Amino acid sequence: MTQFKQLSKLATALVAGFILAGPAASQELTGTLKKIKDSGSITIGHRESSVPFSYLDDKQKPIGYSMDLCMAIVEEVKKELALTNLEVKMNPVTSQTRIPLMSNGTIDLECGSTTNNLTRQKQVAFAPITFVTGTKLLVKKSSKIKSYKDLKGKTVVVTQGTTNERVIKALSDKENLNIKFLNAKDHAESALTVISGRAAAFAMDDVLLYGQIAKAAKPKELDVVGDYLSYDPYGIMYRKGDADFGVVVNRAIAGLMRSGEINKIYDKWFVNKLPDGAVIGMPMSPLLKAGFQLQALPE
Repeated sequence: MTQFKQLSKLATALVAGFILAGPAASQELTGTLKKIKDSGSITIGHRESSVPFSYLDDKQKPIGYSMDLCMAIVEEVKKELALTNLEVKMNPVTSQTRIPLMSNGTIDLECGSTTNNLTRQKQVAFAPITFVTGTKLLVKKSSKIKSYKDLKGKTVVVTQGTTNERVIKALSDKENLNIKFLNAKDHAESALTVISGRAAAFAMDDVLLYGQIAKAAKPKELDVVGDYLSYDPYGIMYRKGDADFGVVVNRAIAGLMRSGEINKIYDKWFVNKLPDGAVIGMPMSPLLKAGFQLQALPE
């Protein structure tokens, strides 16, 4: 009997120990959340000329649609970690550097205009889709170019490291167009290459092309032409294999979709006037509306 009582006490103690240890164990931080908690800061990778997703204003401050979404994620991180203050550091990235800087821990979120595809998912993770676009061509109206078929033997500029670069090069090979290619470091440089006459067209997601036209000195001289040459769903990037941080990221974006707040953020950047007075003039498509409804996951 005594031995039974001792075993009962031991069992009770073990159960109590598990109960007490459970919450503590569940609160142990790993990955990006631990990195943020330990450092008291989160680092956002931003673009410098991806209008209107992530670009620099006249004071060289990163602004845009993706930046607003990322700041909502920052607020969700603060709640998750019970932080009153959290330093937000900004780190510029390009099409070539965004994935390496994410993988090596330099940035914690990439807030730009990055296409979520299966190849990239081998290296990074993505938040829910926040925009849908596809490859078209920026040209001068005087060029008379209306389709990719009109590019045979001509020069096309691409922003290095983009999915659009691979799409137009593959199309040139498939159709024997013999297109000559120039590489630019960012979208602003690519657009300038067309404006200056060094290239006949700039192959890029149509929304980013409209963004470049809105910022151009002579926007009426430029046009976006052709059928869609690709399907490009955008998502905010974070580190692969970081499920706990991913839940926080997804909760923030899904919350914006559930509440309808993301519609207001969209209109701010795509329908209303930009801070400099330019207008993109792109109401939300039925496809994107449906995407937001499908991704508005409940708590």
